Amino acid sequence: MAGTVAGAAADGVAADGVAADGVAADGVAADGVAADGVAAPDAGAAPDAGQPEVRWADGVARPVEREDIDLLIFASASQDMVEPATAHIVAAKLALTCPVFDVKNACNSLLNGIQIAEALIVTGAHRRVLVCTGETPSRAIRWQVRDRAQFVDSFAGYTLSDSGAAVLVEADADRGIFYRGFSADSAAWAIGTLPGGGSAHPRDPDYSYFRGDGRRLKEAFELVGPDLFLDALKRTGMHWDDFAMVAVHQVALPYLDFLARSLDIPEDKLVVTLPEHGNCASATLPLQLSLGPWQAGDRVALLGLGGGISLGVMLAEM
Repeated sequence: MAGTVAGAAADGVAADGVAADGVAADGVAADGVAADGVAAPDAGAAPDAGQPEVRWADGVARPVEREDIDLLIFASASQDMVEPATAHIVAAKLALTCPVFDVKNACNSLLNGIQIAEALIVTGAHRRVLVCTGETPSRAIRWQVRDRAQFVDSFAGYTLSDSGAAVLVEADADRGIFYRGFSADSAAWAIGTLPGGGSAHPRDPDYSYFRGDGRRLKEAFELVGPDLFLDALKRTGMHWDDFAMVAVHQVALPYLDFLARSLDIPEDKLVVTLPEHGNCASATLPLQLSLGPWQAGDRVALLGLGGGISLGVMLAEM
């Protein structure tokens, strides 16, 4: 899987995608997933990288000069270590000398990274921001279970895949992000967790595995409801047919079908990546952009769902 991403901003901030290599896939059949990507044992969340190369809106891939990038945001659920920020490791591999920092919000990390990049560009603090993610959730999958109860507690993790992507965000007067909205219901944070490594459980290996209740997580998102996504259409006066594609975070095919029906998204607007690539965490949306049918001038919608729980939506002209 090789991903190139492109996005944009009608408020004067455009997002163009940087190519990111994917990973080989080993199959795990669960919730509609035929193949999960698993990174090499010695690979970290910060991918090995050379000269950044962008697929611009005209579809042509061209290199980006390192000195033109004045901020790097590593926005990922995964990280190489608690300290320093993984953004430093990525920047060192890219030979960048700009400021860097990490953003972390489960599977919405990259979407929030783009949100922050756009805001910083609008304020004039930065001109061109590289937002990247490197997801290695396979490290947290419990492959050996002691009983059925532990298997059920670990089951949601078996759809997860390792992947990476990046988006270059810059000012553009003619195209770009023209709507963004975010919400959260933090009371549901304990439904799905990877509790190890922080101050709550700093050293206990048993807490280094993903655990969660897929049914309760689905119910939590249903309780929040679809208003955030539907309000985006109401406030812009648009319909899903106005978009070349609608990228939706994909955890399980049954829930993707449920969400598409709830929002009345036409099937031909979806880019279904889950069966072949698994749940790529925050790399899911840029993966779909890299595979989607959009062209320069098309509108795309990005619908994010993340543990915690959080939701996000971005509408952009490419």
